[in-house]
Amino acid sequence: MFHPILNQAHAWIERMLRPGDLAVDATVGNGRDTAILAERVGPKGLVIGFDLQQDALDAAAARLTSPGTADRVILVRTGHEGMAGVVAREAPGRRPKAVMFNLGYRPGGDRAFATRAATTIPALESALELTTPGGIVTVVCYPGHAGGQDEQDAVLAWARALPSPRATVVLYQFWNAVRAPCLLAITPK
Repeated sequence: MFHPILNQAHAWIERMLRPGDLAVDATVGNGRDTAILAERVGPKGLVIGFDLQQDALDAAAARLTSPGTADRVILVRTGHEGMAGVVAREAPGRRPKAVMFNLGYRPGGDRAFATRAATTIPALESALELTTPGGIVTVVCYPGHAGGQDEQDAVLAWARALPSPRATVVLYQFWNAVRAPCLLAITPK
């Protein structure tokens, strides 16, 4: 009945995206979300993925094994706070239907490259502005690592302050687990 956090994010994204859509993976990590987005947007769609670590981008590229998926993905070695400029350059005149954030650090990667509120909040603002009305921005927060609780608190405060005429915000979390990750789904109006 209740899906694990990442499965729930994927279910919401998969229901939202259609073939031909533009999607953004704001935090590529090991590329799992990138591959799911690439499958969903189909051959005429496009996925733009962001990460600071070249090994993360390489891991994501290696996951794109289904025929044609690599052709519909642009991987950019930069922070997610640069999203607006990259989307404007790589997909002029288009707006993403879905943007995914999976915060924290890349599993198996260098923990020094963990996301931080100082760049995540501007990236979330960009995602909200870029995403088509009725689209979706998903954000998975992990409070269990160094700096994770501070980032989650900042993200939740930012989301809570969004005026309802601007966006609808849903929080999905297993409430009786200590320092459990949480999932935000934000739909711009």
